[in-house]
Amino acid sequence: MKVVSVGAGNVANHLVTELYNHSFDIIQVYSRTIESAQLLAKKVNAVPVNDVSAIINDADIYIFSLKDSVIKDIANQIPENSGIWIHTAGSIDINIFRKYTKHYGVLYPFQTFTKGRNIEWKKIPLFTEASDNKTLSVINAIARQLSDRIVELSSDKRRYLHLTGVFACNFTNHMYALSEFFLKEAGLSFDVALPLIDETSSKVHSLSPKDAQTGPAVRFDQKVMNDHLSIIEDETTKSIYKLISESIHKSNNI
Repeated sequence: MKVVSVGAGNVANHLVTELYNHSFDIIQVYSRTIESAQLLAKKVNAVPVNDVSAIINDADIYIFSLKDSVIKDIANQIPENSGIWIHTAGSIDINIFRKYTKHYGVLYPFQTFTKGRNIEWKKIPLFTEASDNKTLSVINAIARQLSDRIVELSSDKRRYLHLTGVFACNFTNHMYALSEFFLKEAGLSFDVALPLIDETSSKVHSLSPKDAQTGPAVRFDQKVMNDHLSIIEDETTKSIYKLISESIHKSNNI
């Protein structure tokens, strides 16, 4: 099966490399910059291009792993072809491809990706959707080669999944970044927080997040919270602390 990667960022690097490891024929990699295209193309024995018009028109699969804001613009420039167009975005509707091709779909890996970090694909939930049953069968067959967890999910429900990712991953990581700042204020390195972080993450494998919640906000201990607020200088961070504390208290007293 011949594959073109339209994109060479974090998701593309992990997904396309994994497809290559499963004997998919990656024939071309497009990126806005030729340097990015070359880096991924070298890994998967493909041809790098940075001109959309140079994308070949006889591949079986075109995988779009791009910033959400540019998918439509790039799709509008792709030469006409009869391949299956697949995007990997959590927040983009499947029908973004409707006016450009007959067969299209979604392969959304529910995971965070960073170049240089290994990912255990077999454990990643892959969410699929397609324009028709035949295309869905192809996308599911691809997904099954990568993971043991395949779920068919509509675009409207996938929006909630993507929102979950923002809260559970992106926002949580920002909390780590703020924590690192406070630790530096105390002259400590971030690694002192790792056992706490690991135990917190581990607990929700066996408990619901609500049951695992601890801390002063659960009981709304204003003395402790006011003490914390007194040492936070940044007003935005103060607001975050207050809003999250209020949300925790409200959620645990319903």
